[in-house]
Amino acid sequence: VQLQASGGGLVQAGGSLRLSCVSSGSIFSSAVMGWYRQAPGKQRELVADITSGDAINYARSVEGRFTISRGRARNTVNLQMNSLKPEDTAVYHCKAVRLGTPYWGEGTLVTVSS
Repeated sequence: VQLQASGGGLVQAGGSLRLSCVSSGSIFSSAVMGWYRQAPGKQRELVADITSGDAINYARSVEGRFTISRGRARNTVNLQMNSLKPEDTAVYHCKAVRLGTPYWGEGTLVTVSS
């Protein structure tokens, strides 16, 4: 079982990036999938997650700027990040929870310059 994240990079403040995470199996179509981030010296925090029924939860700090969605195959989760701020700089990790078991992907670095 693997989660493969992509889409990180360097962007100026106010810019946009789109992260994608693909799971290796269709079993994740029923999982809660989401994105977490960890900035240097800080704890990992939830950015947004989405259930199999498309119920969505956002961190207050990204609400209105980020949009999470699932792909048609339901084993993909995307994070569209707009109006990026320097404080959004972090390693972003994809996570899936299925039947109570968490699965983590390797992180992708997002750097927002001021």
